[in-house]
Amino acid sequence: MSSNNKSQMKGVVIGAVIGAVVTFGAYTILVPSNDGGSTSGEANAPAKKEPLYWVAPMNPDYKRDKPGKSPMGMDLIPYYGDAGGGPDEGKGTIRISPDVVNNLGVRTALVTYKPLHMQIDTVGYVAYDEDTLVHIHPRVEGWIEKLYVKAIGDPVKKGQPLYDIYSPELVNAQEELLLALDRKNQRLITAAENRLFSLQIPKREIAQLRKTKKVKQSITFYAPQRGVVENLKVREGYFIKPGSTIMSIGDLAEVWVEAEVFERQAAQVKTGTPVTMKLDYLPGKEYNVNVDYIYPTLNPKTRTMKVRIRVDNTNGDFKPDMFAQIIIHTTGDEKALLIPKEALVRTGSQDRVVLALGQGSFKSVAVKVGRFDRDNVEILSGLAAGEKIVSSAQFLLDSESSKTSDFKRMNHEAANEMASMDHSSMAGMDHSSMTDMDHSSMEGMDHSSMEGMDHGSMEGMDMPSEVSSATVNGTVKSVMAAHRMVNIDREAIVDWDRPAANVDFLVSESVDMALFTEGSYVMFTFEIQDGDFVIVSAMKMAAPEQSGNEQGGDQ
Repeated sequence: MSSNNKSQMKGVVIGAVIGAVVTFGAYTILVPSNDGGSTSGEANAPAKKEPLYWVAPMNPDYKRDKPGKSPMGMDLIPYYGDAGGGPDEGKGTIRISPDVVNNLGVRTALVTYKPLHMQIDTVGYVAYDEDTLVHIHPRVEGWIEKLYVKAIGDPVKKGQPLYDIYSPELVNAQEELLLALDRKNQRLITAAENRLFSLQIPKREIAQLRKTKKVKQSITFYAPQRGVVENLKVREGYFIKPGSTIMSIGDLAEVWVEAEVFERQAAQVKTGTPVTMKLDYLPGKEYNVNVDYIYPTLNPKTRTMKVRIRVDNTNGDFKPDMFAQIIIHTTGDEKALLIPKEALVRTGSQDRVVLALGQGSFKSVAVKVGRFDRDNVEILSGLAAGEKIVSSAQFLLDSESSKTSDFKRMNHEAANEMASMDHSSMAGMDHSSMTDMDHSSMEGMDHSSMEGMDHGSMEGMDMPSEVSSATVNGTVKSVMAAHRMVNIDREAIVDWDRPAANVDFLVSESVDMALFTEGSYVMFTFEIQDGDFVIVSAMKMAAPEQSGNEQGGDQ
């Protein structure tokens, strides 16, 4: 072979090799690998989280490793583990991821010390301002010849004519002044004028008498102030005497509102205490005023104290004898531990709140409440100042936490004290003193229901060490309320692999004994506490349909 052919052949081989390398590289880059049955996108995607176990919605102790039905026929819920990384306060602590907390709209509030804003709700009635109420009385006897005001409530202007009266005494007083003027005796003139003034003859009438020298048979009397006629006791033609009330005129530019508070509330009300008033016929309108006066005596029949409120009435909203809705806002100097009223979860037997432990951890705890005001609740025990509680969406959190919660605060100090307690002193305890204990109070207790009870089922009960509580249904056979003990034919406990049995249970102080009556069917949760079976929660249920084989004691 010639040298040219060898050179050509060598070039072809090198080109083929280079082409193969390029082709393989392109294929590797452009074509994704199918190794392991997944694409590169799948390799980069996060692995699907598998549930740790499935749990019953109404019984957190009922767990299975696969989907199924709960003893109540409900679908089991997958549990993926704690979503939050917050602290653990023991039983009832729940953890929720931040996005779920945000979606639930969870809001928190601080437990704080501040004055409790109390309020007294009462009813007041509108009255005339008695400081400006004028009563019209005659000082002579006579007859009402003309009446210028006709009815109660008529408006009156200052200086307006009210009535004309004929009185022989007034006629004689006028003649005496004229005689004194004719004699030009200044002493007699002054005496006659003073007598007319004392009989309340208006100055204008006296001036006209001196000018005209004519005696008027009837004299006109005028209004001393503006207002409305509050009382009218005469009509034209009436004969009146001194001291009788003709009419009363009240000024409505300012009115009084008088309210009554109970004796126990008297110390909370002071002069200047703010008051909010509403009138039923003007809905939505409020009047902010203050207590003006506190009456010094109590009503002996109603045991109430009267307070007075002055109200500006230039716009005429307040009518005499009208009722007003009154709220007296009292604020004591003493501070109390307060939480928002909306944060309190109230049940039939317990008050509780949901603690916000931080980082998505929550727990329901029991509290003891005191007084209420419009926005806050006083906490007597169960919380400390500065703690965070849930003020919205707390009912949803409480329903989840209350399934397993003991509603108690974790007390680390008490736990440490118990751990360090010297129990050696109990080793030699003399129990002989118990031999003389009076058991007479137990005489007459019917133990017949306990006869034949097989306690052997309790012996050697093989329970997993991590299991300390269970929820089960059963029928109440007997109740020993004085000892907070019940005897129940319980159903089988699947988690413990225990058959149905007749067992004595102690009832926790937090559980209402009224839930247990002979023959009632209940669902209850019990815990093992110092070797005793203690019911910590219970709920009455509808009795199941009776089958041919009735559940009873151990077989």
